[in-house]
Amino acid sequence: MDKIKKGLGRGLSSLIGETKVEIQKNQLAISELIPNKYQPRKIFDETSMEELSNSIKERGMIQPIIVRKSNENKSKFEIIAGERRWLAAQRAGLHKVPVVVTEADDLKSLEFAIVENVQRHDLNPLEEAQGYKRLIEEFSYDHEKVSKFIGKSRSHITNSLRILTLPEDVIKLIETQKLTAGHAKILVGLNNASFVATKIVEKKLSVRQAENFVKIFKNKKQKSNISKDTNIIALELSVSNIIGLNVEIKNNKRNKGKISFEYKDLDQLNKIIDIIKSHY
Repeated sequence: MDKIKKGLGRGLSSLIGETKVEIQKNQLAISELIPNKYQPRKIFDETSMEELSNSIKERGMIQPIIVRKSNENKSKFEIIAGERRWLAAQRAGLHKVPVVVTEADDLKSLEFAIVENVQRHDLNPLEEAQGYKRLIEEFSYDHEKVSKFIGKSRSHITNSLRILTLPEDVIKLIETQKLTAGHAKILVGLNNASFVATKIVEKKLSVRQAENFVKIFKNKKQKSNISKDTNIIALELSVSNIIGLNVEIKNNKRNKGKISFEYKDLDQLNKIIDIIKSHY
């Protein structure tokens, strides 16, 4: 049992210890297993699934699937944790898979599934935060217990949960993976999170560029009581990213103004001149 537990992760090992291990079989036929009706994750990434399937083909299935006897079908075993591995094993052409059979009621089965999901490495930041939230609200975990089970720092858990405070439209962008975990961290706590998120997607800004955009936006607001048009700020950032120099655009209500390029040495000045010459 110790060898099996090593592959399960601290959280799942602890949960197995809290439930009675009724039978332990090294192998069960794939056809004997059925999905977990409490599986909180309904969509499995196709690329990730293909990678896991190829890994199983090459090295076999190292981590066992945790199952319980099905109440609906006495000849079957319901998957408590490991549905993704079960699906990948089918793709890989396996006929049998390693399992741990345990007794668990419906509530414990859901807890198993949530803990396994939040221990995965390919979750988007929203799925991760939602998993932590469910453990806290539905199973009375505190941040310390989540940290201990998942094997991540308490500050990571707290910061992850802050993502759920973002506006609904921003959460949707994270959910559809148009924004990364790095982008999400920048957006937490911003009053204009929706605007910044829109610009990140629109301009395809990297995390570093998004950080610069937020800094520029804040600096412009501090310098003047009259806030500059946000589209002008976005344009400044866009040009700065392309040429690698600070750019300031002053535009009045009649759409007249000037563009200033900041250079720090002769080489940077020559770069500006070369860019202008090459286009005119």
